[in-house]
Amino acid sequence: MRRYRFGRIAALFAAIYVAAVIVSGVRALATGDPALLREIVTGGWDPDFMPYTWWVELLMVAGGVLQGWAYWQVLRGRPAGTAAADDRPVRLLRAALYLSVACTLLYRLPIPYLWWLGLPSDLLNLAVVGLFFVVLAGALPRWLRLLGLVAGLASAAMGVASTVAYGLGQYSVVQFVAPYQLGNAVYLLWLVPVLAGQARDGRWRRGTVRMGGAWAALSLLSSGSHSIVAFGGWGVDYDLVLLMVLSVLDVFGTVWQARSAHDLGGPPPVPSPAPPVRLAPARAWPLAAVAVVVPLIPAAVNLADGMPVWTGPRGAVDDFFHGYVSYPATVLWVAGDMLIGVGAPAVLVLIAVVRRTRRLLRATMLILTLAAAAGVVTSLTTNPEADRQLIPETVDQRLALYPDGLFDRNENGDILFGLSPLWYSAALAASALILLALYGAPPAARLRHHVLVTALATSVALCFVPAADQSRGPVTTAEDCSPPERWDTDGRPVEPPPRTGSLAFICAVRQQNVLTFAATTPDQVLLAHGRRLCAVYTRKDPRELARLREVEGVNVGNLSGVLAGICPAAKAEVSARAAADNREFEEFLAEEQRKCDATPRHHPLIKPAKAIRLKEPEWPEAGLGLYEDVAGEGRSASAGPVTAGPGRVTVDTHSDFHVCVTLETYPRRPPVETKGWDDVVEVGYANQSGRMSFMDGLSGIELPDLSLNGRKGHYRIRVHFAWFPWKGEEYGTQRLLIMAYPGPGDEVVTYRRPTRRR
Repeated sequence: MRRYRFGRIAALFAAIYVAAVIVSGVRALATGDPALLREIVTGGWDPDFMPYTWWVELLMVAGGVLQGWAYWQVLRGRPAGTAAADDRPVRLLRAALYLSVACTLLYRLPIPYLWWLGLPSDLLNLAVVGLFFVVLAGALPRWLRLLGLVAGLASAAMGVASTVAYGLGQYSVVQFVAPYQLGNAVYLLWLVPVLAGQARDGRWRRGTVRMGGAWAALSLLSSGSHSIVAFGGWGVDYDLVLLMVLSVLDVFGTVWQARSAHDLGGPPPVPSPAPPVRLAPARAWPLAAVAVVVPLIPAAVNLADGMPVWTGPRGAVDDFFHGYVSYPATVLWVAGDMLIGVGAPAVLVLIAVVRRTRRLLRATMLILTLAAAAGVVTSLTTNPEADRQLIPETVDQRLALYPDGLFDRNENGDILFGLSPLWYSAALAASALILLALYGAPPAARLRHHVLVTALATSVALCFVPAADQSRGPVTTAEDCSPPERWDTDGRPVEPPPRTGSLAFICAVRQQNVLTFAATTPDQVLLAHGRRLCAVYTRKDPRELARLREVEGVNVGNLSGVLAGICPAAKAEVSARAAADNREFEEFLAEEQRKCDATPRHHPLIKPAKAIRLKEPEWPEAGLGLYEDVAGEGRSASAGPVTAGPGRVTVDTHSDFHVCVTLETYPRRPPVETKGWDDVVEVGYANQSGRMSFMDGLSGIELPDLSLNGRKGHYRIRVHFAWFPWKGEEYGTQRLLIMAYPGPGDEVVTYRRPTRRR
């Protein structure tokens, strides 16, 4: 087994990191709160922007495990043994690669983002490009090294210019120096020759070259410095999921750089003979010819109709290449679409059959299988053309890369395609199966690292068994617990059904936020936690209550109202408290009634048209007011507790005390009475509706009508107010006598005012 200079330390760090990822993943799946998991793996992604989704969190856990492996690759150092005696350019290249890796890992630290922090990494790229040009001398032809040098320097210069332009807010400059049509094509023109040189140079191991190949494939798909526009906040945004995944997969580039530096510093690898080219046994040509001819059948039918494409601009696969990856990758997809459409897979199958190398045959079968799967996905995810016409710009963008006039439209304006991609999928799958039947080799002995990977994957999956065992179940939201709004019920108020039992507890938790659970936590998780708290509440063990308060920050003694729906002990206490409160309130109301009963009755000096002494005391919260539907213009005037203005009269009362009210309406002006009253004020009021009722909108009070048999016109309103002492208290309750009679005038007349006010 190969050993490394810092292998044990790197393995320990990677194991701790992976353990933290798995624990946070289990926590996210169990509680519905992915904040910690995303902070560890991606350094952010607020759940409000990308809501919790179980499969997204599983992707994050897988990405975290991948990152742990990457950290082990980066931190383990060069292979153990005598260090290589490298010349100066090699030592400088190793140092530049390590510094570049350090700059990349710097972004994982919790430091504020500053745009100029990206400049050192961009400048290091210039050094790496130049040093690779020198170090790979002899491994590559000079022209290929020069091509890589020019492309690498151009890519690094574009990176520096883009960083500065972004930092200075000159976004139009970014499009000029790094147009999105290029993607990472310039960078790949440097990376691919470097990988070819590493493959030829014995100082680099094959695993390092493979890692670079994976990074090259990701660079081709990546949109470079150009972002995918997404908004988030409305369920799963697949654009954002793709960005999250790509941000995790960036570790392949870091691992390739680190391994490139490790290999240069370790002892030179023992030269091993090139593995022999393994050939599959020759088979009868008629059978092999079938594998070659089958992909040509749907292509011939399509070409006969003048349609040289395989899928065309439709389906989820085409959506992916046109909306989620770089422009060069989109161009390659369109080129592949047309090549498969004209039967190019037959050429690949023919070459594989003629050469019969195991590697080429496996690659051919893999390509055919992937193409067949892409055709099936395209066929199953093709939207009706009528739906796509809602956004014609999208269709035009997809058609732009195809030859003009290739796709005709029918009389409804729908694009006409050729054969269904399923026919191509059937042909490609049949060709792959024929190759497998003719040239498939028996399974070789399982390698140890295959067994290790399988065991590790199984162990990781088993770690999620506790969380997976929790069936998600329904989730009752706070909105579900609230009555519907009036605009949802045509303006009719709808009383929600009484909540009892489990629903009462769940709604209390959702609406009051008394427990620290995410809004997406399943109801059954809340109920399980609530029953545990109920047991604690019932036992009332002081030590247990104190421990819960200290560890979980939950004061169970204050949760009786929340737990009452599922906890008999809490319900009994809540019921007893409610009964005591009801008795106290009823006694309070009875006392207020006794106060009003004890107040002196008013004896009119002339006969009123009607007189009403309210049987029960009123309790206004914002005084009493008399209003017309359309108030006039003009200034208001106040005297004592009364304020009058055009179309309104208000009487101020103390909100902490009840009011004993008497209403009297006269056909003519009654004599003025001031004895026994603190305030006597008379104002004018123009009644336009024929009804005069004092009211308080906050408490819902509406007093009887004061108008004279529904008479409209001008009235005079005389308000009498006094405090009534009770059981030695000066301010026991409030007395209010309101008189109304027809009469002109809007002047405010004060007949009595107190010497001091409360």
